[in-house]
This record gives sequence, C-alpha cells and structure tokens, in this order.
Amino acid sequence: MQKEDLHGYVPAIATPFNDKGEIMDDAFVELFEFLIGRGATTICIAGDNGESWALSAAERGRLVRLAKDIAKGRVKVMMGISAPTIDASLAYVRAAEDNGADVLLSMPQTYVLKASEAELYARFDKVTAATDLPLVLYNSPRRMGFSLTIDQTETLLNSHNIIGIKESQRDFFYHTHLLNRLGDRMSVMTGPCHYILPNFALGAKGFIATGPEFTDLMPSDMAAVGAGAPDDRWRQAHYQLTVLYELLMGTATWPASFKAALNLIGLPAGVPRDPVLPATQADIDKIKRAFDLLGISYS
Repeated sequence: MQKEDLHGYVPAIATPFNDKGEIMDDAFVELFEFLIGRGATTICIAGDNGESWALSAAERGRLVRLAKDIAKGRVKVMMGISAPTIDASLAYVRAAEDNGADVLLSMPQTYVLKASEAELYARFDKVTAATDLPLVLYNSPRRMGFSLTIDQTETLLNSHNIIGIKESQRDFFYHTHLLNRLGDRMSVMTGPCHYILPNFALGAKGFIATGPEFTDLMPSDMAAVGAGAPDDRWRQAHYQLTVLYELLMGTATWPASFKAALNLIGLPAGVPRDPVLPATQADIDKIKRAFDLLGISYS
C-alpha cells in the first residue's frame, strides 16, 4: 500500500461485543458492509472506536482475517498496533502480518507514558525494523499526553516506511502548518471530524474520524465538497459533524456513546467491553435529542 492509496473515508470500525464480552462476528460483518456502503476506501481494525485497549493480539488478527474475507479487495484493511510496551506492539504487528493487513496505525508509546524524543524515535525504529508493512502515524495528544511536533513528524517520515498520519491535534494552526509543509509527502488524514471539510481545502487527503457514519452528506462526497467553495451543503455537513463530535466525545465513556448511536440507527454495535459501561438511558436520550436537532433518523 502506497500513500496514494490512503485517502478519503477511512473509518475505525467498532468491535461489536455481546453482554458476555464476546465478539459477534455476524454483527462485525454487518458493520463492515455498512462502512463500505458509506464509501470507505480503507477500514481500520483496533482503533479507538474498536476498543483497541480491550483486544488481544489474537483477537486483532481474527478481526483482520474476517475483514479481509469480507472485503474481497473492495477496501484495504488497516490495523492499530499502539501499546505502552514494544513487546505488545510487536505482537500486534505479527498478528497484522499473519492475517493479511495492508497497513498499520500507530501512536508513540501510549496512555501511561509521555515519551521523550529519544524514546519516540527508538519506538518507531523498532516497529519499522520488525515489518515491511507501511505505517500511518497517529498523533493524538489527548491519549499520548503530548503532541508530535511537525519537526518530529518530518524526522520520522524521512527515516521510516510511513505513508500518512492521522492528525488528531485540535489546533488549527498546527493542521495548517502540517499540511503546508508535509502534505505533498504523506497522506494527511484528519482526526477531529469538525476539521474534515476545512482541511480538504488545505490539502488533506482524507479522514479517520468519528461522525461521518451519521451525516446526510455521504463520506465519499466530503473530499469534493470540502475542496469546493462553501455552500449550503458544505455548511450543513460541517454543522452536523461539529455537533456529532461534541455529542459523541462528551457523552458517557468512549466509545459507549458511539455504540449507542450506531445501535439507534439500526446497526448491531453491541455494548462496550469491560471496564467501559454501556450508555445510560439518559445518555441515549441525549443522543436522540441531538439526532432530532440534526434531522438524523433513528429507531
């Protein structure tokens, strides 16, 4: 997979668990087909939406194999390998390779560590030495405890098999400078969904974001709409994406609200896996009120 292949709508699929915490394969198939129908070009297994922290290497590999069997070449399959320890990341790399993943997604060492610059480079040196698969960086300051600088991103790009970045920095100055400096050398994929349309105008190639599952505007049309002059369709889509981002990120513990929203529109997202609890009825009522405001149909 080359950087030119990383573009458009790249959703991180939810992992559907039942009440016992078991993965529901049939539900996963339905979610996967729904995302293809929305225009996905690549689908990410074991992203934040997929509760990566709750998935073993074996489960990630199983989901990648299932995804490849469903896709039959229609979309590429990405797999997340972020972890606090290098041993865990490399176990995820092996599961991805063994089951046919096309590309890997990785933050620096995550969740409990704030990596120094030397530690940051050492982590990616070890990951890329272990695999020939291409890598997409994931810059998520909220989850990493720090943000990659543009200089650090460029250094990693210069010396590793990196084809893109999921940029979840919530600073528009940062997005602007990243796209201007590196947008022609790597595929910059927007993270926060309320930045999707503006970033297309600045040169982003696509988005790995939560929210386009529910919008009136098809995700596959967002590149063309975002790169054009803002009109009523642009403004409506941007408003829906903004409200959805605020709603889903501000309700319950992630991704309980996302799963509840998917369930409301008739998709079998199941419930979160322990320790995350399902959305409460109050949370679901809040989602319904936002859907009413946005004109999104639900059951």
